[in-house]
Amino acid sequence: MDRLLPLIQNETLKIWKKKRFYVVILVLLVLIPVFTYAQVKIAETNKKNFKDWRNQLVQQINDYQNTLSSERIPEEWKRYRKIAVQQLQYYLNHDVNPNSPDGVTFTRGFMQNSVSLFYPLLVLAIASDLVSGERSSGTIKMLLTRPVRRWKILFSKLVALTLYVSLIVVSSGILCYLISGAFFGYGGWNMPIFTGFQLNGSNVDSSYVHALPQWQYLLMQSGLIWFSSMTVAILALMVSVLVRSTAASIVTMMAAVIAGTILASMSASWESAKYVFAVNLQLTDYLAGSPPPIEGMTLTFSLLTLAAWAIGGLIVSFTVFTKQDILN
Repeated sequence: MDRLLPLIQNETLKIWKKKRFYVVILVLLVLIPVFTYAQVKIAETNKKNFKDWRNQLVQQINDYQNTLSSERIPEEWKRYRKIAVQQLQYYLNHDVNPNSPDGVTFTRGFMQNSVSLFYPLLVLAIASDLVSGERSSGTIKMLLTRPVRRWKILFSKLVALTLYVSLIVVSSGILCYLISGAFFGYGGWNMPIFTGFQLNGSNVDSSYVHALPQWQYLLMQSGLIWFSSMTVAILALMVSVLVRSTAASIVTMMAAVIAGTILASMSASWESAKYVFAVNLQLTDYLAGSPPPIEGMTLTFSLLTLAAWAIGGLIVSFTVFTKQDILN
């Protein structure tokens, strides 16, 4: 333990000195204002066209219902629209605006839409070269010649990686709230959010629906995003151990995440695709009551699938790092 703490501190400082985390923050500082500005324009347009949010919600429900009669709309899209109509009607019946213009609601929406692609790409900026980068620079030789067990070296990298993944999720939420709140106000913490929608085909069972204050919903959402992001980070660490080139490590994981995101939108008829890790990254959809990519998938199934991928990634990483000759 005495030797492990200095290793963790050393790995944490190495990631910090690479300034990758600064780049992540800079990306957030550029993109969040852009999305906020777009949302401001949408809010201004809605204010001109509708007297209040109820009229807007009724119009949205009517638009969705009109598209259901079109033969040009694929059946899978119609299923999404049917479920959305029932959920919006539930909010309307309970006199709750699901799109209340405030900083907390904007943050919730931003994080909801970022979990499957944006957060994984931010994580890859930190995780993809933890081992392969040291091979390229040659520092791995000096590190492995120290009188420290190899598993402790890799474990210290894993702990440092966990810290930075947590910082990415927390920092994104804080920056999103502070920036969007300047335009929409900093309220909305106690606004009720309905969760517990049960999907049965194209129907929504609302018997288990209950209201949560938005701050509690945001915490639950952040926890699911962290779990999803950590799975990507662990797999990126595994690829970094297996691949010698930093560029190859980054490209491999980016291709896996992006291809998985595309697959998630096209895999409704391919049931085996539900075992691909990237198809299960959108954990927050279960919280919101949105339909899963493949019918029959549940939050428990996705959590277990991601956990299995993460455990497998850790086993491969530690086995290769401790047993194989990675100095040459």
